[in-house]
Amino acid sequence: MIRADFFVTKDGILRGYRISGHAGMAESGKDIVCAFVSSAAYMTANTITDIIKADADAEADDGEMFVMVAHKDAELCRDILEGFKLHLIATEEQYPEYLQVNYMEV
Repeated sequence: MIRADFFVTKDGILRGYRISGHAGMAESGKDIVCAFVSSAAYMTANTITDIIKADADAEADDGEMFVMVAHKDAELCRDILEGFKLHLIATEEQYPEYLQVNYMEV
């Protein structure tokens, strides 16, 4: 199962996310849920770091991605993070046995 943890401040501001695990829906290279989540996660990370040019830590390694936006740039990244969150929630509703969306207070 893929686990998507969104980092949220006490006042409800999204600061980033961690994606980990594998969906296990199909064999590697044919798993549409893994491809769907990975593509959206990379697009979000690249938009934050390369388009918006926000101050953010972004790492991807061996089935895990971590993105944390600096507090000072959280507002700049709000829409892209909210869009990604909604995208994953919709995917979780379609494929609940392969994706779990969670929230962690930071």
